[in-house]
Amino acid sequence: MNKRLEQKAKTRKFIIEVALNQFAKDGLTTTRTSDIANSANLSHGTIFAHFSTREDLLESVIEDFGMRVTKILHELVKDSSGIKELLEAHLKGIHKYELFYSRLISEASVLPENARNTLIGIQSVISFHLIQIAERDMKAFKIMKVPLDLMFNTWIGLIHYYLMNRDVFAPGESVISRYGQQLINHYINLISFRGGEVT
Repeated sequence: MNKRLEQKAKTRKFIIEVALNQFAKDGLTTTRTSDIANSANLSHGTIFAHFSTREDLLESVIEDFGMRVTKILHELVKDSSGIKELLEAHLKGIHKYELFYSRLISEASVLPENARNTLIGIQSVISFHLIQIAERDMKAFKIMKVPLDLMFNTWIGLIHYYLMNRDVFAPGESVISRYGQQLINHYINLISFRGGEVT
């Protein structure tokens, strides 16, 4: 790659990083490209030299975020992982970008279709791993037989409820740091045989 293309790729990556933080701080639907340019110490025109529209920038940020979270999941979840390890990996992936993810799920219904599809893609990765582990553990009688869609939706619903109400549950703090282990334990208790323990 020549120096010009290398610098262009570096600037694009930098804009995505600054935009991710700005969207997390001010919201995905309300942050302006001028806010991002100011935070990045770049001219407003530089943003549009790399992204044709605000929506293009937003979709690129969400896609980049999705790749980061799924990479963490794929790195941490092994074939031998149990449900508890999977849930811990999921929360670890979200935790690093908790404020952005909270904005993403709370504003999802008003985002462009491509952005919503990226969120669905992120959720599909956790769903894939959860279903694989759950099917194995149900056959081994480690957990109760539960419809797989309900198993996934219960976990996502639980996490999303706490994240979307972060001001109630953990004002000024990380919801995942404060409640993550408690939410994992509660969820595992829901799917475990009475008196049993899931690893």
